[in-house]
Amino acid sequence: MKIIILGAGQVGGSLAAQLASEANDITVIDTDNVRLRELGDRLDIRTVHGKGSFPTVLRQAGADDADMLIAVTSSDETNMIACQVAYTLFRTPTKIARVRESAYLTRGGLFHNEAVPIDVLISPEQVVTNYVKRLIENPGALQVLDFAEGKAQLVAVRAYYGGPLVGQELRFLRQHMPGVDTRVAAIFRKDRPIIPKGDTIIEADDEVFFIAATRDIRAVMSELRRVEKTHKRVVIAGGGNIGERLAEAIESRYQVKIIEASKARADYLSKNLDRSVVLHGSASDRELLIEENIEDVDIFCAVTNDDEANIMSSMLAKRLGARKVMTLINNPAYVDLVQGGEIDIAISPSQATIGTLLTHVRRGDIVNVYSLRRGAAEAIEVVAHGDGRSSKVVGKSVGQIDLPPGTTIGAIVRDDEVLIAHDSTVIESDDHVILFVINKKHVRDVERLFQVGLTFL
Repeated sequence: MKIIILGAGQVGGSLAAQLASEANDITVIDTDNVRLRELGDRLDIRTVHGKGSFPTVLRQAGADDADMLIAVTSSDETNMIACQVAYTLFRTPTKIARVRESAYLTRGGLFHNEAVPIDVLISPEQVVTNYVKRLIENPGALQVLDFAEGKAQLVAVRAYYGGPLVGQELRFLRQHMPGVDTRVAAIFRKDRPIIPKGDTIIEADDEVFFIAATRDIRAVMSELRRVEKTHKRVVIAGGGNIGERLAEAIESRYQVKIIEASKARADYLSKNLDRSVVLHGSASDRELLIEENIEDVDIFCAVTNDDEANIMSSMLAKRLGARKVMTLINNPAYVDLVQGGEIDIAISPSQATIGTLLTHVRRGDIVNVYSLRRGAAEAIEVVAHGDGRSSKVVGKSVGQIDLPPGTTIGAIVRDDEVLIAHDSTVIESDDHVILFVINKKHVRDVERLFQVGLTFL
């Protein structure tokens, strides 16, 4: 696939790296020559220096025969105009744009071919907000991913000493929970992937990914770690777009306080939020945190635009007694450095956003793609089509399917029913199949597996 990416920042650069490794023809446009040179030296891609919304620059990048334009610059207006130019002059089939400003997103009917021709809108702030909200709703989880419109979830937890299943083989999971069906999709032990089998023994500190019907998630988590109390008190450091949206999303169920450094922004938030308490000040102010009883807070969530400020305020909050801290970190190099110490969960906006983009880049009827383990693995939801003659999966049991190495089928969603995948489970047409791919180089093999042959009409 021939893809033009506008913007060589964190999202654009990470996306270019992922797509280039999958034999796509990638061209990246940016005004920053230094950043382009870094990407060009590291990846097998073309780079074009210039403003991505200019017709001449798009033509130089190969827009005449491009299959897709992905506009992820820091400017909403540049992204929108680039899509308009690509549609009007080059008839680019698929146009994806990152749009941050809620003023554009709240106006219905703005994005279509007769107005601003964008096929897929990506709002990083909304993606991150939903990501954090799911973590707050599932105490103890490192990652929570929705499939089939929320009917099933893939959850990552760290196995703790003393957990009922720690030190036991996976086959005993069903004996522990006879009324709950679940499947362990993957285990990461000291950053190395392990394909789970019946005789695999879970060890303390393993990062365990399991899939189950959403209603059963908490019961499965209790087998792997101590069950945490439901969160009640949440402090959000930073009242920007993410902070405001997160407060709006959770303030009806939790006691929410926002700490915002800008007086004007704090005044705005206090007028526009219904129940949240807005505090004007610095989240790194020790006296302020003590005054607001930080030791009684269940979650401290730092979501400002400054990585260093987020890290320092989170570490301070943790040392002063906050039960759990979540930290937004834009620089991917920082994520592995800080997570697991005083910072419980480091959130990478670029990784959260890339999964949404990959959903529209993958071949086949892909519903959801999630980038896991900082891009090393993927969780994919794909719809099976065809029949026994035209499909390699329809009409076959899970045990009969020749899956690529490191790939497991975790669950199948059929209408409103969540079926945990066992060797005898038969896949039917229109099933939503949820797969876990440990090795990214096999993603193309997974796509080919679900492609329908020519005999299907």
